Amino acid sequence: MEQRNLLSSGQAGGLTPSAIAEKLARGFSRSDRSDARNAAELARDPRIAARIEATAEGRLVSSMVPPPRMQIPAAVLVPLVAHADGLTVLLTRRTAHLAKHAGQVSFPGGRIEEEDEDAVAAALRETEEEVGLPPDKVEILGRLEDYITSTGFRVTPVVGLVTPPLGLNPDPFEVAEAFEVPLSFILDRSNHQRCSRLVEGRERPFYAMPYQGHYIWGATAGMLINLCDVLEDRCASS
Repeated sequence: MEQRNLLSSGQAGGLTPSAIAEKLARGFSRSDRSDARNAAELARDPRIAARIEATAEGRLVSSMVPPPRMQIPAAVLVPLVAHADGLTVLLTRRTAHLAKHAGQVSFPGGRIEEEDEDAVAAALRETEEEVGLPPDKVEILGRLEDYITSTGFRVTPVVGLVTPPLGLNPDPFEVAEAFEVPLSFILDRSNHQRCSRLVEGRERPFYAMPYQGHYIWGATAGMLINLCDVLEDRCASS
């Protein structure tokens, strides 16, 4: 496709689809990210460290990572929407009645099923099921490191480029709404909040990115920060 700049020179150097793909390939280090790893990094924040010490056990709620044999393979699509005035990221808000993660902001995606050829196939299938975006509308640019959630999922984030019009048709059972966040907002580190809350007597640190009434936090925010690291060439090499 046409390699036009999708961000201005003041926003990550004027990224093109090929530049994003190159950064994803270069930044992929096979060093898994996780809720636990993010919590450990956030725990170095003096304010959060003080809260951890003040709890009864002085420990992080997400300090344990499920062993590999217990991790459930899953995949999400990180859809980058190529508007004329710049890139956005497509996200969804889950419906309030769902048994898990009700009302939370997430990427379209889910478990990798036996019929899925790979993580890419699973991410595309789930995206079509959830928001009605056909696989042939998505140009795969690459993937981020697997992200291990404290709830036991090993999530493969697949990054894809989508060109409007999207013609979305969200599944009303799973998706309350689909919305877009400018990539420039995500790349602005001042929008990355360091938060924590008490869960079952232990402090749980997490990242959050509130945007226009939407509370983006937890694993979704963690994966967005990983994307930010890769696009800024700040990804870890270990």
